[in-house]
Amino acid sequence: MKLLRVFALLIAASLSAGPVLAVQPDEILKDPALEARAREISRVLRCPVCQGENIDDSNAVVSRDLRLLVRERLIAGDTDSQVIDYVTDRYGEYVLFEPEKSGANLLLWYLGPGALILALIGGFFYVRSRRNASEGPAAPALSEDEQKRLNELMGE
Repeated sequence: MKLLRVFALLIAASLSAGPVLAVQPDEILKDPALEARAREISRVLRCPVCQGENIDDSNAVVSRDLRLLVRERLIAGDTDSQVIDYVTDRYGEYVLFEPEKSGANLLLWYLGPGALILALIGGFFYVRSRRNASEGPAAPALSEDEQKRLNELMGE
């Protein structure tokens, strides 16, 4: 029974634990306003190594370097957009979780919804043509001789 309680306690503790951020205590800025801005910027930037995580959540060395770079730029007096532009110029647009909607990126932004709309239109016409084909022309009426023969075969 005691083992069951310990097991239940461990499960409860693991479920109540929130996500752990990779930001180290030595990276945190003294000014809470600047630290809040750094965290907001970090949520927008993708880790170049992990690809699916932002730099705040990643333990990769390059993410630590990017977190420190963001904080250095904020201490230097850059605005949020200037910091993001600086990192983007240095690492490319790939580090942005949501790339800008301009130039060749427009193709990427609108190709998916456009393909969905075309697929829905195509599906509509396909279903409509199948419905019309299933109805088809009405069968011609049987002659009197054919009806008698059918009745004989059916046992009526």
